[in-house]
Amino acid sequence: MRKFRGFLNRFAAIFMVFAGFAVSANDGDIYLSAGAMVDVTTGEIVNNPALVIRDGRIVAMSTTDSLEAPTGSRIVALDDHTLTPGLMDMHVHLSGDAGGSFFAGLSYSAPRQAIVAVKNARKTLMAGFTTVRDVGAAGYSVIAVRDGINAGDIIGPRIFAVGNAIGITGGHCDNNFFPPEMQASSGGAADGPWDVRAKVRENIKYGANAIKVCATGGVFSKGTKVGVQQLTLEELKAAVAEAHLRGLTIAAHAHGTDGIKAAIVAGVDSIEHASFADDEAINLAKEFGTYFSMDIYNTEYTLAFGEANGVPEENINKEKQVSKAQRDSFRRAVEAGVKMVFGSDAAIYPHGDNAKQLSRMVQFGMTPLQALQAATINSATLIKMENEIGTLQEGFIADIIAVKGNPLDDITAMETVDFVMKSGEIVKSAP
Repeated sequence: MRKFRGFLNRFAAIFMVFAGFAVSANDGDIYLSAGAMVDVTTGEIVNNPALVIRDGRIVAMSTTDSLEAPTGSRIVALDDHTLTPGLMDMHVHLSGDAGGSFFAGLSYSAPRQAIVAVKNARKTLMAGFTTVRDVGAAGYSVIAVRDGINAGDIIGPRIFAVGNAIGITGGHCDNNFFPPEMQASSGGAADGPWDVRAKVRENIKYGANAIKVCATGGVFSKGTKVGVQQLTLEELKAAVAEAHLRGLTIAAHAHGTDGIKAAIVAGVDSIEHASFADDEAINLAKEFGTYFSMDIYNTEYTLAFGEANGVPEENINKEKQVSKAQRDSFRRAVEAGVKMVFGSDAAIYPHGDNAKQLSRMVQFGMTPLQALQAATINSATLIKMENEIGTLQEGFIADIIAVKGNPLDDITAMETVDFVMKSGEIVKSAP
């Protein structure tokens, strides 16, 4: 139905252009023009684009020479800017902050985490990220923030939230920082295939619209070896089967090679981090069509500021193990043609700085267009919204941002976003 509607919109716009007519006016229409626009599908630069936005969607597109503003529409002219689709980050933790004491967040209640997430959701949106996937927050705090955004109570990006990340007792996604007498445990701790299935069902019960499992140890947990597999293949298969049965995508935190391979074979939709991916793991990802989401920027923040922020020596040492290996794995995965999405792990470094990773993706093997595609059309396909968002075309949701300069010449242009529109609503106006 959406494709048919898009066809009708294209046909109508083409007919009106050739007939010399403007698009008919509706109350609330926005006529948006700019100096240039990036077509992230083809890599072409469109000069002097013009778009008509109505009811949250793009209803007509052409150039300023051939598409007139509907009578009574709001005119937004960004003559010295370049338009791109809203960016997407497939790995954030909105309820966490990089600055301040490392241990402070461990004492936060779910309501306190939700307040932090409200703050960070706004920062993320203002940085040009109109869609994110939050891959783990306690107490369903980010699900509450997502629902508040959807209700119009607060502003923020479109959120896919996993609820509690699921992993073994004592593993990366459990809470190992407190003594036994405190009986601290994460909401996602699970052991055995049926227990893992139950946790997936519990997350869905309380509103999760994506699922995440922890297949290996991690950098910012206590007492886990970063490359060692934790969930078994049987447990991973159970999580995947339950998530897919309910129509949700599933991500797997996996640094180590064995965990990466097991998660891919189990059928996960994306591998998070993929730090020690060997050639076999890379080939498996290609064979299964699995996406890699690799956070290759945040290591710089951790190694520069981690000690001052109170990050324990154990965790900083694990970051040092991961850093170079992950960037090498990223380069080899790009060269091999693995499907890649943009995932920053924001919270490990400050929210709002997400786009700084784009330059590292270029530095370590991508073209600027590939980096933009990872943060737009590839991410949209991963979350099954490729017919709604990810590109600028008629019939699609109007998630649009504007920067100065040509990001295909200098990808760092994406680090300063002057204009943000989400679902047809202008949330940040250009100065």
